[in-house]
Amino acid sequence: MTAPSTFTKLICRDEEAMAEYYGNVYGLGIVQRVQGESDGEAFREIILAPGGDWTKGTLVMFNYVDRPAPRDQQVILGFTVPDLDALVEKITANGGKLKGSIREEREHGVRVVFSTDPEGALCENVQMLAGAHAA
Repeated sequence: MTAPSTFTKLICRDEEAMAEYYGNVYGLGIVQRVQGESDGEAFREIILAPGGDWTKGTLVMFNYVDRPAPRDQQVILGFTVPDLDALVEKITANGGKLKGSIREEREHGVRVVFSTDPEGALCENVQMLAGAHAA
């Protein structure tokens, strides 16, 4: 049996602000807000999806209400976009930061730039070069 990854949860401090950031930058729409308790810990989460469509996978902004903000990077979020230059403008306009400049990696068939969201989570942003195919 193959179990494809259908969702990713990013542990963050301010799920509302992070949902707004990922909505503005990557065009993800809010599908649902959930709050409750898991193993005795209170949490709040906002489920995001491309165009609000669950079938395209989801990115969840997850906040353990009573825990301190996450300290270390535990995940790199990856996004494939059609226009990396336009994305860079959205990242910086919405409080994100670039971790260097756009690089063209012809041997891999991509243009790539790393960025961080307003809470410091790392994102790898990729644009496929003409004639390249995503793996």
